[in-house]
Amino acid sequence: MPDNTLSSPHPTPHNFRRAAILFAGGPAPAANAVISAAAVSFLRNGIEVVGILNGYDHLMQFGSDHPLEEGRDYVNVDHKMLGRTRNSRGIMIGTARANPGKLVSNPSHLNDSERTAPLKTVYEALRSIGVDLLVSIGGDDTLKTANKLKMYQERLPLDAHRIPIVHLPKTIDNDYRGIDFTFGYFTAVDFLASEVRNLLADAEANRTYFLVESMGRSAGWLAYGVAIAGEASLVISVEDVVGKYRTTEPYTDPATGEKKTRDIMDMAEVIPRIVATMTTREKDGKEYGVIVIAEGLAEFLPSSYVEGVGRDEHGHISISSINLHAIFAKLISAEYTRQTGHKRKITGLQLGYEARCNLPHAFDVMLGSQLGVGAYRALVEKRLNGVMVSVSGQLKLEYVPFEDLVNPETLVTVVRYIEPESDFQRLTRFLETYVNEDEVRH
Repeated sequence: MPDNTLSSPHPTPHNFRRAAILFAGGPAPAANAVISAAAVSFLRNGIEVVGILNGYDHLMQFGSDHPLEEGRDYVNVDHKMLGRTRNSRGIMIGTARANPGKLVSNPSHLNDSERTAPLKTVYEALRSIGVDLLVSIGGDDTLKTANKLKMYQERLPLDAHRIPIVHLPKTIDNDYRGIDFTFGYFTAVDFLASEVRNLLADAEANRTYFLVESMGRSAGWLAYGVAIAGEASLVISVEDVVGKYRTTEPYTDPATGEKKTRDIMDMAEVIPRIVATMTTREKDGKEYGVIVIAEGLAEFLPSSYVEGVGRDEHGHISISSINLHAIFAKLISAEYTRQTGHKRKITGLQLGYEARCNLPHAFDVMLGSQLGVGAYRALVEKRLNGVMVSVSGQLKLEYVPFEDLVNPETLVTVVRYIEPESDFQRLTRFLETYVNEDEVRH
């Protein structure tokens, strides 16, 4: 035990002058707690802080005829700017989805000057304003970009200045490998669960159903959490598209023309299973309910439902172009009538965006603040480069190398799914309406 537990730690000797903080991707509650705690950590130890505005967007526009301009492209962060910001909404430095690593999908691409040109521009933009440390905050795509920027710098001449990078994981989807829970997740779950409970009361009053499409592109953490806390009747996510609920269909690769097969949902199994929840509840006198589906199920729709739908810069299907909740609501309604001979109103809607800038809960503020402080400790105290800051247990800081999180051949991050038969999944199945699978009608 130290002699005086109220003593602040002694500053760590260093030769760093300026740190940059950058936020990319969608918003998440407690974003400002992360930014604020990180900035204060650097400022208290004599390191200037700049907040890069709107992700990589402005950095990618840098050039001899377009130098970075304070106030337009970045802000100098000071203690006054950070006052009472940890519990505030939004993102004080803005965000964007610009992707300077878009053209790099293999380590060999880093030797191609055309493919690495956007990364080169970002590096030169940061160096033009004296940045010698970078804190990246964002989702898995932003982690991929941070890794590519690090790898790009490793190929620079030996006398070139390197900018050490650490990444702080952000997603309300909570599907990050290397950390138990991401900041904003519990705030988002609580907010969306309260909405589901409101819908449940509405459904009971009117003897109807709501079909809620929850955010959660790759995994079901958010959908499951919302279903548990919101007392939903059933939840289905990508982890549930297994066994008899999964099938394949042929398709032609548009890039190569090669004939392939892709995994899809077997709609002839999935839809009757949902209706089985409804008919089971009716046997108990409950002619209402809320069913939650994860938006990531759109990736498993048969091709007939996604014809003409494009993909974004990171290769993801454009979920915003697919009304998954409307598709499911229509199919469920038709199947319910087919099975019972009666009609039941099913209203589909999407929830998620409403939660991204909600006031953060105490735990997310605590978690986000610790991650922010962890960025300083990783870069300055431990002199690390290319690590993601993580937290476990009672906010214990850990540092996970990019190499443990990113596939070395494809440079793609590894999604953390809900493990089959895990206690978390079993809890969800236990709390929802029990259905005897052997009695599902077709």
